[in-house]
Amino acid sequence: MAPAKWLMHWHPNPGVTLNTQILSEACGCAESLGGTKDGRWKTSIIFYRPMTRDGAGGAQQNLPPDVPRELLGVALHERPGLYFSILRNQRLVLQADAAFSQVMEKLQSFKARVNLNFEGFQYQLGDFCLRIGKCVPNNTETLRGIMMEVEYYPLSSIEKSRAIMVDFFDIWQETLAKKSLPGRFIHVESNFAEYGLSDHYSFQHTAVQYATCLQQLMAAVRA
Repeated sequence: MAPAKWLMHWHPNPGVTLNTQILSEACGCAESLGGTKDGRWKTSIIFYRPMTRDGAGGAQQNLPPDVPRELLGVALHERPGLYFSILRNQRLVLQADAAFSQVMEKLQSFKARVNLNFEGFQYQLGDFCLRIGKCVPNNTETLRGIMMEVEYYPLSSIEKSRAIMVDFFDIWQETLAKKSLPGRFIHVESNFAEYGLSDHYSFQHTAVQYATCLQQLMAAVRA
């Protein structure tokens, strides 16, 4: 088990372009609430596509119907020795050794298409830990999104921690509203039951939340 956690993503107002000032203001809010900066963090997500017979990783129409169309690989900052694989259409989340990504490359069954990093600063705030960061493609600084993690140390039950998380989120939104920024943070709940996950929070829950958060960020970029 692990402490209960919420992931939130920044939803900009219509027509507003993402910029790093929003990230700076969010970090400033964490400090204004009494948060103490506690180093950096980084989580990585890799999009894999199945390899076709000609060795390409893009064409999907020639694949057998039972082959997944995509696979997400998640390397979490708090569990460097583990690697999580998510098949979203099949609602599966798998935990493996960190060498799993190397095994994938050697098998040549799936090809890495996009590598995204979520990285930023961590803040300790009483019983809470806040991680505020940006989403950028590997080896570039092109901003694809802004997100944050809120972790509540005393509880691992998702249901029991819900009211506390809601209260904290309300305080956070009120603090951020004073900055008059063009957008807001949104928490979209993941359906953990679909993945066979229980009420007791685990690292698999975090991996599923990142998949949900990523979907929301990409939808916001397309919009």
